Amino acid sequence: MVEQALDAGRWISEETISSLMSEGPAIDKATGALLRSDPVLAVLSDVERDAVDLLGTDFREWIRLCNEQIVANELVLRRDFFDSIESSPLTEEQARAVICFDNRVNVVAAAGSGKTSVMVARAAYAIERGFVQPERILLLAFNKAAAKELQERVTTRLGASGIPAEGVKAATFHSFGLTVIGAATGRKPRLASWLDAGEDTRMIMTIVDELRDRSWDFRFKWDVFRLLYARVDVDPEHEVEPDAWDKTERRTGLRTFNGEVVKSQGERLIADWLYLNGINYQYERPYERDVATADYSEYRPDFYYPDVGAWHEHWAIGFDGKPPADFEGYEESMRWKKSLHAANGSTLIETTWADIISLKGFDSLAARLKSVGLTLDWNPDRPIPGEQPVRHEELARLMRTFMAHVKSNSLDRDGIQERLRGEPKHVQSHRTHLFLDIYWAIHDEWQDRLLQDGSVDFEDMLVAAAQHIERGDTSPSFDLVLVDEFQDASQARARLVAGVVKPAGRYLLAVGDDWQAINRFAGADISVMTEFERWFGRGHTLRLQTTFRCTQRICDVSSAFVSKNPRQIAKRVVSVHGGGDPVLLTYASSESGVGAAIETWLQSLARRMSSGEVSGDPVTVYVLGRYWFDTDLMPKWSHASITVTFRTVHGSKGLEADYVIVPNLGRGRYGFPSQIADDPILGLAMGGPDQYEHAEERRLFYVALTRARRQVVLIGVPGAESPFLTELLADDLVTVNPNGYRPPVVCPRCGKGTMVGRSGPHGRFLGCTEFPRCRHTAALADGPR
Repeated sequence: MVEQALDAGRWISEETISSLMSEGPAIDKATGALLRSDPVLAVLSDVERDAVDLLGTDFREWIRLCNEQIVANELVLRRDFFDSIESSPLTEEQARAVICFDNRVNVVAAAGSGKTSVMVARAAYAIERGFVQPERILLLAFNKAAAKELQERVTTRLGASGIPAEGVKAATFHSFGLTVIGAATGRKPRLASWLDAGEDTRMIMTIVDELRDRSWDFRFKWDVFRLLYARVDVDPEHEVEPDAWDKTERRTGLRTFNGEVVKSQGERLIADWLYLNGINYQYERPYERDVATADYSEYRPDFYYPDVGAWHEHWAIGFDGKPPADFEGYEESMRWKKSLHAANGSTLIETTWADIISLKGFDSLAARLKSVGLTLDWNPDRPIPGEQPVRHEELARLMRTFMAHVKSNSLDRDGIQERLRGEPKHVQSHRTHLFLDIYWAIHDEWQDRLLQDGSVDFEDMLVAAAQHIERGDTSPSFDLVLVDEFQDASQARARLVAGVVKPAGRYLLAVGDDWQAINRFAGADISVMTEFERWFGRGHTLRLQTTFRCTQRICDVSSAFVSKNPRQIAKRVVSVHGGGDPVLLTYASSESGVGAAIETWLQSLARRMSSGEVSGDPVTVYVLGRYWFDTDLMPKWSHASITVTFRTVHGSKGLEADYVIVPNLGRGRYGFPSQIADDPILGLAMGGPDQYEHAEERRLFYVALTRARRQVVLIGVPGAESPFLTELLADDLVTVNPNGYRPPVVCPRCGKGTMVGRSGPHGRFLGCTEFPRCRHTAALADGPR
């Protein structure tokens, strides 16, 4: 069989290897040696015994060497095919991926490395060699445009080479799933219209609005979670970083709705709840008597209620009934404070972190406040002068993301509860139960609307299609399945593909780039790609590391940046274009001046084109915003030879332009990286989160960088540089055009901020932009920026 494969030039597949090994004599699993007592050996000829001895050696290594010989032969014998099947000759990497006709092949493809060419050539190679008939080849894409492009490329390129393409099918996962269900049930389902129009989050908002209108209980839970719990980190292992500075007390802390700065999450929760209830309070007012001693400083209880003269202490007591281990002397301090109130007859209200993180803790606090004569007036729409809460839209998106993973992973209430029981106690807190109460109400309403509409959603449909195949209700007749953008696969999509290729004699080639996995919010699970063999069985992982798009400069910068995360699959990306222009960092005068900075750079490009310094006419420019509202940064500017288009970074995936401008590279909640962190609750419905900081935002920035063929231009604001910009500066990966401003200096202490001019009691100085997280200062030598 192996000799036949060598003569035919056909890759020896894993299925063939497993068959050979299962039919051979018994082998000791521990040592790999033949068990000489096997009765088969007694009837073998000398030649056959030699073959058996071969099985006793490293059989897989021998097959690997045979396959390497097959590849080497095919690269020579079919050079004309590899040179002509696409408009440009295939690289050796691409050709090897085509020849490796194994049952399971995972191709990790760098941006612009020609993955579509591999898919087209793979289909053509299979047909020309007689491995697979055209009608038994399926190409799967993630959207209609990509599926249409694949179909057109296959038809055009195979036709130009005289290879029959009729019957080769390119489809989206969704259209294929609908077809599978139709074949299994005799009735093809219809997708909900709001999904087809991309209005799924808006539908969540509509459902939320209606539930809030008809259910006081739902309204209250939604408001409490959005206003109080959405931004709370309940993990005791996570240190919550301060986000504000109290000038009076000269300390860092967390800003409340009312605008003051408090020391802990628990105190902020209480302060925000008091504010929303219209309670007049004072934070850390000195106690009514001077009780300072040699051992204790001035006593300042956490809260004071001047309308009734009551004091309130919030204790850092966890679910185990104890303070954090590193709070030395805390329990002794608690006893001392309680004794003061007892001795002086002052009213003391008490809460603990373990209680307050649960809604019941606020119930107890409300009852206690009422008992001392205070009136609560809960108003979730109260104007908020201080720190702003999570918006309705943000929480709706979180609900939709959770739903996508719940459905893709075939989870129900019992499944979520079972997962929850295995989580640490802080995850099992009331915060999580409150979220789930809200979610399941939305989930049930969503399902009712699908039922009333006689339609299905994406996730339910894909799961149903996979189940039909797994049960044997239908068996799609495709022997070769080619999957595009594999890094975006959800678990439901993985099940569907696994079902199609499960029968013997079927082949899967998946092409994707884990560095471009940016659709976690839509249900994508990167582990489907990074744990390929767990999902699909033993196979090969190949790499396409030659890019036809970006310059080497862009490749080096983007690769160094994204590979900081050790969980990304290693690649060494090489450009066919060589060096190129540096990645440029230029500055705007302020956030409102970013549009002007874009226009200034475009005018400079136009001048360089006119002078001949820049070749090419016309050229294309993408302005890539992190958010849709970044389109407001687009200048009203036009040029006959320069086409400027705004896209979001998510919307630019798969596209390219000569130049890319990335604006809005500032700090804050809506900066880049976005500070809207994934809620840990998502972990209940999906695989374990990537613990590397800003993991998905980092990949998103990589996508932005790698859309450019010639150059990337990053726009910053002095003193408000994004953490990504600071990192690029610290690693010396960008060339800075300060545009008249003081060149940025990365903070030598934290490495995350830049040093900017500030004023203090003793005059001007340099301070870190990460303040109050970092309080490094330096003498001001050259004047402020």
